[in-house]
Amino acid sequence: MGMMTRMRDNTGVILWILVISFGGLWVLQDSGVFDTIGANPLGEIIIVNGDPITLEEYNRQLEAQLEQIRQVTGETVPPQQLELQRDRAYNILVSNKLREQEMDRMGITVSDAEIRELILGDSPHEIIRVNFSNPDGQLNRELLQNFIDNPEQAATWIQIEDFIRIDRRSQKFDRLITSTARVSESDLEQAYRRQALTADAEFFFLRYAAVPDDSVVVTEDDIERYYEDHKEEDYRRERRYTIELASIPKTPSPDDTLAFLREGEMILPEFAEATDDSTYLVQNGSEEAYSEAFLGPADMAPELAELIFEGAQSIEAGMMAGPVVAGDAVHVVKVTGTRPAEETHVRARHILASGTDDEARQKILALRSRLQAGEDFATLAREASDDPGSGSRGGDLGWFTDGRMVPEFQDAAFGASLGNLVGPIETSFGFHLIEVTRRAEMEVQIADFATTLAPSVGTLTAIQDELEDLAFYAEESGDFAGEAERRGVALQTMDLEQDQVSIPGFGPSRALAQFLEGSGRDDIGPVIELDEASILARVVAIEQEGFRPLADVEAEVRSRVLLDAKAAFQVDRLLRGYAAAGFDGLAADLGFPAETASGISFANQIVPGLGRDPVFAGSVLALEEGQDTGVVEGRSTAFVARVTRTSEVGSLPDNERERLRDELTRELEDRLRAEWITALREEADIQDLRSTMLQQ
Repeated sequence: MGMMTRMRDNTGVILWILVISFGGLWVLQDSGVFDTIGANPLGEIIIVNGDPITLEEYNRQLEAQLEQIRQVTGETVPPQQLELQRDRAYNILVSNKLREQEMDRMGITVSDAEIRELILGDSPHEIIRVNFSNPDGQLNRELLQNFIDNPEQAATWIQIEDFIRIDRRSQKFDRLITSTARVSESDLEQAYRRQALTADAEFFFLRYAAVPDDSVVVTEDDIERYYEDHKEEDYRRERRYTIELASIPKTPSPDDTLAFLREGEMILPEFAEATDDSTYLVQNGSEEAYSEAFLGPADMAPELAELIFEGAQSIEAGMMAGPVVAGDAVHVVKVTGTRPAEETHVRARHILASGTDDEARQKILALRSRLQAGEDFATLAREASDDPGSGSRGGDLGWFTDGRMVPEFQDAAFGASLGNLVGPIETSFGFHLIEVTRRAEMEVQIADFATTLAPSVGTLTAIQDELEDLAFYAEESGDFAGEAERRGVALQTMDLEQDQVSIPGFGPSRALAQFLEGSGRDDIGPVIELDEASILARVVAIEQEGFRPLADVEAEVRSRVLLDAKAAFQVDRLLRGYAAAGFDGLAADLGFPAETASGISFANQIVPGLGRDPVFAGSVLALEEGQDTGVVEGRSTAFVARVTRTSEVGSLPDNERERLRDELTRELEDRLRAEWITALREEADIQDLRSTMLQQ
């Protein structure tokens, strides 16, 4: 009875196991599993050969993918990852629709007798084995039959049967597609030889880059000829857009930070009372894991060091500190242990005078006198220090330990009394005036409850509203740049090509590419939310597709023609020497001895002096011992190599044969499936209506 109760309570889980196990939601969509949602189709969002996919189906597929990510990461999916998942959902649904159509065309069906065998037979379907087996893995046929006969489970059982039927149909279809995937004995032997073969070689090579520019001649005709020969593959230009891009970073507002600090204050009492700090951090979602390491002030963020080592009268186990902002997080810290420090930690500030020795020394002496007369150290450091980094911080160098500073500075700082001025101290940087402000002889263990600062919903809404207002008023005034400037919104101009997803400085955005695809000059797009910012684009200009003019790419073309000329120069030099005296005569002709390389293989293509060179490796591994390659034009060198040793590969061992056959068969089947679906997509009439149906 307990087993039946468990099954009844978890029938929903059974079906979701299938989503994860079988890698797709299309089976469940067709089986009617989701009919209980009760929603009507919300419109056609994709049409494949006249067959529609609804917005409801699309959203279900997308949500299943997002749920899988959330289960793995425990976090919501960021906006730019969400865009990628939308495209993945689209591709999955299109591919599955093409599969369904092809199965219908081929008349692939599954009989009731097959379904009974997959449920009650000797080799039941995976869903049956997973959900109706005993702990020892044996199928519990009594439990299975009780579930089938239970009227309360009738609807679920129909869905399971439908799933098995459609999954079986898909398996039949896959077998038809991959039925030609045959790996011959010859294929096995060749693959094994490629994996096992190694060779040693001696070789001569000449780098193209070693040829001086004035040793070859490149004419304008050469440049024009190269451009014409290569413009189709190298210099074709897609439609290009010049845009103005307004952006607002998604940073927490002061109110957001204050709210996080208040939350930190609220957990202080509970955190202080926790007896298992490691478990507390995990259960409450701390961004920092528990650590038993002992830390000095130089080992932690300056804000934490100041909180613990400078803000407390005494440091002892159980002391609470915070909340404080350090980096991009709010921290609440509990000291869990203390011990004497293994090395002294010092915090100091300094003023540096560089220049000639006499001038620098006199400057430091004058500043020392002013400090002794009562002037403020930090103010003088900002005004007079020649160290711009620390000077802007009032001369503060933060915490440091032995070995972190140049010897003269270190000796002075660690030998100084707290609060006393030391200097002038001469180092390689100039003359210094030093004051030690803190000294720590203790290290601490801490449990650090850290929460990453993030903008609130209100802040994100305000960013959205600000950019929408910018779009509205820019439309009215016709002055996008001026409106952005008046609002203090960052603006930059950039060029993007048709279908270019990557935005310089911002990362990928399919939404921006989709907006540009249907845009005209002066169009202003929707507000697009990215991971780190929200953006708004205006189209400034559009250049139609074509070829990049020679004038625009002449420098690039000239360098390529020049490299080709240098390659021909080096190839000709090797050919002359090789033709005159063969491989053995090249040392005398070139004036240097042959290089050697050992252990060359298809897996190890790194050659001393050449780096990774598949042309060299392939040329050598194709030869027998004693043969040479002749003169070969490689990627960056011309070379001649002679094989000095090849490994004895022998026949494929029996214990490797089946493993290799399975590996090659899987690779071939995967390739056949990919080629098949690619061919279907190329011939299909696919309409993507997402840009009109979905709003960002």
